[in-house]
Amino acid sequence: MATYSASKNSVDLAIDPLITCKLCLAERPFQELYELRDCKCLYCETCVLQYLSVLITDGNVSEITCPDGHCKKQGRLEAPEIEKLVDKQQFTRYQRLRFLREVDMDPNRTFCPEAGCETVCHVCSAANSAAVHSQPAPVQCPTCGLQFCSLCKSKWHATSACDDTFTLGYPEDGAGEDAKIKRCPMCRVPIERNDGCAQMMCKRCKHVFCWYCLQSLDDDFLLRHYDKGPCKNKLGHSRASVIWHRTQVVGIFAGFGVLLLVASPFLLLAAPCILCCKCKICKCCDDDDNDAIST
Repeated sequence: MATYSASKNSVDLAIDPLITCKLCLAERPFQELYELRDCKCLYCETCVLQYLSVLITDGNVSEITCPDGHCKKQGRLEAPEIEKLVDKQQFTRYQRLRFLREVDMDPNRTFCPEAGCETVCHVCSAANSAAVHSQPAPVQCPTCGLQFCSLCKSKWHATSACDDTFTLGYPEDGAGEDAKIKRCPMCRVPIERNDGCAQMMCKRCKHVFCWYCLQSLDDDFLLRHYDKGPCKNKLGHSRASVIWHRTQVVGIFAGFGVLLLVASPFLLLAAPCILCCKCKICKCCDDDDNDAIST
């Protein structure tokens, strides 16, 4: 009896089930996986490090959650956990980006827009938060002394509206369509354009828009906006380049469609086999358990 029990334990250890990492799809034993603190999801530690590295490099640090889009809890990775996973340089960047985001979202704080001055200035909060966001107010930087607008971050313009300031551009940058600094139509952050394509993407909110008329291009994958109207042929690329871009976009969608059509019959045929295999495995496990109980 004792001999059988020892043999049984050895078999259990030998067939210890492997767990599939949802990021790299590699099968590894539980001991080699990292468990997220909040949601308890399991991933290869290497995959978690790469996931965090990409987010921190791209600046997407406002809320880092479990990489599994189907995670029921959508677990969050907080600063203490991130600090233990990434190196010191990456964590320093993470902290700085989080601080910049916090100041950016705080209606009572803002950064001085003067070049080289990163002072955090206090915005008068005599009115409520909504009014602070919608109504411009003068802000005095305690470090460099610059007085600027709390809304558009340009020099204080008591006699004109923010829209007029950005439509005309800063005095040193010219006027009208030649203005080098405009505001994102979605989040209203100042954006500078030197040269290049007229299709702009805001680094803060990821909104895509036309530099000249500020119209949204989020759903214009083929860039048809530049085929007619006041912005016709103002994209900044040759006609051949635009046609090649459209060909690539159409090709990607067509490729996915063909792949789905080709793979569908095989998936339908394989589904019964997969279910059958799973049923056999479950049945074998039940038989092993019954044998152990009877013994």
